[in-house]
Amino acid sequence: MFSFGFMINAFLATTAVALVAGPVGYVLVLRQQSFAGHALSHVGFTGATGAVLLGLPPLWGLVGMTLLAGLAMGLLGERLAGRDVAIGLVLALSLGLGLLFLHFFTAYASQATALLFGNVFGVDRPTLLTLAGLGLVTLAGLAAIARPLLFASLQPELAEARGVPVRLVSVLFLGLVALATAGCAQIIGVLLVFTLMVAPAATAQRLSGRLGIGVGMALSAALALLQGWGGLVLAYETDWPASFWITALSGACYGLALLRRPFRSRRRGPDPLPAR
Repeated sequence: MFSFGFMINAFLATTAVALVAGPVGYVLVLRQQSFAGHALSHVGFTGATGAVLLGLPPLWGLVGMTLLAGLAMGLLGERLAGRDVAIGLVLALSLGLGLLFLHFFTAYASQATALLFGNVFGVDRPTLLTLAGLGLVTLAGLAAIARPLLFASLQPELAEARGVPVRLVSVLFLGLVALATAGCAQIIGVLLVFTLMVAPAATAQRLSGRLGIGVGMALSAALALLQGWGGLVLAYETDWPASFWITALSGACYGLALLRRPFRSRRRGPDPLPAR
């Protein structure tokens, strides 16, 4: 299997994306913003197809549009909560606009399929380097804001009272989510971003319980990595789509995790920081 260059690229790309999607997705689930990743992927599809229409690399259109949408969602803050209908309409319009862009360039229908459902075996070296760069930037950003981010996620009222810039932290985090979403879309497609972004994180929360957020984030990354690798191996052996196998493995892992006692409320985190 590893005698083929495209398989090596696929494993390296999946590794770079999974190690980012796991920790970012864990915090996303912790903050109950799972729908944000799905929304960003749909908006990114419009950016990718728009880039194709202009003759630009679709990855950069995907990254640019998801990043702008993530920052905008962060600025909206709590005003975005509970507006499922409005968000759903934006998602539908994004896909429709993306298909309209492709209508003018029917020769790019194969690229549309790759954007919607992923094409990990088509990742080339320049794309691989871009994914690795995005991953390093995302992980570095997550590490930089980790302490205030987790504090604001577990105790938002107390964090705001202690002077934590909750709105700024939310904006920065959703910007990182946008970068991670763009990477996931290259592997699994915009329609299946939940597979790598949310499913491993939700499974990790079920399994890690009270072992701590650090353990949960590491477990989420490990699950995303193993599911991604397993999907590639099964796709190679069966000639079935890798996206299907990764999705199937993610669903199976979460189904098994449901047999355990559910993870308790996200509010039950570390004790608040002591007052000065």
